[in-house]
Amino acid sequence: MSAQANAAVVGVATTRKQVFAWGIWDWGSAAFNAVILTFVFSVYLTDAVGDDLPGSISATSWFSWSIGLAGVFIAVLAPISGQRFDARGRRKRSLGILTGLTVLSMVGLFFVKDDYHYLWLGLVLLAFGSILFELASVPYNSMLRQVSTPQNIGRVSGFGWSMGYFGGIVLLLICYFGFITGDGDTRGLFGLTTDGGLNIRFVALLAAVWFAVSAIPVFLAVPELPPTGADPDAAKAGIAESYKVLFRDLRELWSVDRRSVYFLAASALFRDGLAGVFTFGAVLAVSVYGIGTADVLLFGVAANVVAGLGAISAGRFDDRVGPKTVIVLSLASMIFAGVVLLFVSGPLMFWVFGLVLCLFVGPAQSSSRTYLARLAPPGREGQFFGLYATTGRAVSFLAPTLFGLFVWLFDSDRAGIGGLLVVLAVGLGALLAVKAPDKV
Repeated sequence: MSAQANAAVVGVATTRKQVFAWGIWDWGSAAFNAVILTFVFSVYLTDAVGDDLPGSISATSWFSWSIGLAGVFIAVLAPISGQRFDARGRRKRSLGILTGLTVLSMVGLFFVKDDYHYLWLGLVLLAFGSILFELASVPYNSMLRQVSTPQNIGRVSGFGWSMGYFGGIVLLLICYFGFITGDGDTRGLFGLTTDGGLNIRFVALLAAVWFAVSAIPVFLAVPELPPTGADPDAAKAGIAESYKVLFRDLRELWSVDRRSVYFLAASALFRDGLAGVFTFGAVLAVSVYGIGTADVLLFGVAANVVAGLGAISAGRFDDRVGPKTVIVLSLASMIFAGVVLLFVSGPLMFWVFGLVLCLFVGPAQSSSRTYLARLAPPGREGQFFGLYATTGRAVSFLAPTLFGLFVWLFDSDRAGIGGLLVVLAVGLGALLAVKAPDKV
């Protein structure tokens, strides 16, 4: 690429206002990730809406299959989507459309009443929302290079990750105390009725508004990039031709810079381990370490706080020593804390070493993003982050499978930690073999 094309891609929106606007999208995205998909609406869908579902297949099974099917679509669509966003100069426009459609899918959840006849509507909306949200994350992550310079990319990425954690904390607390806590026919400080699941359906509306409002600043403050000519064939390719361009680019990448391919594989492994820590943390807290179910939410809040603080702090180290060092130290520290948890008992030990685990999740996630951003050729960030999403989905079965396998083999929930440690260790080993990005 020419110097002029590079200048159009790197560091074109790096004022405090623009960086803050970019990070606020991450703050708002927690409305879908934390509230809709993880902690609130998915639980309502499986435990309340589908509670009396007839037939031998449970609502939880249908939910897991629908999210799994959504993952297949994400894996297939993400890389060519990012490729097309870059080539056609529609990165911000695509982010706006996909964010808007995600918000509409969240609004639609308001109509999912506490009746198993509405389960299918809820599953379809959640699946579509998952696809749209993950595809929106591709142009959003691609913007990292626009809102940062090679000297501060680690700090900017860490800021974005931390905003996601803190946004999730604030919104979850608002939802819990405003709409969920309490007993009887009305719940929360707003006193909404539970009839037909109205209180939870209002949570979906609040989450939709939260995301929509939080997404506005990035569209006002960060400029759209013109087509850079980095991959001219992708600009005029149709859907089928886009895959041909993608495979051609991958062959060229393998010939020219295999480091990127190796990193995508290694990051897919350790990112699945990172996801497993949060996925199974609450289960282990209750079943193994004796933490009360009421205190799990408090631990979840604390876990997100330390993960966010870790992401912010590690961003400065990322800029000084490079993302690979940060990821390696984070994974090694998590493995150490996990080994300790295999042998200790009681709520206090879980609080101490569980929070140590979470402290290093944020840095590993944030520096993984900067690692790839430093490797991606200018103008092709969307394609690379599309591949990032695809490889992550390709191995997303590993942590849950090994967790369950270790529990079954050793007849102990505690042993499931060993399965997560295996995934983290294999990911760490694979990363050690990958050359670090070139220093600035």
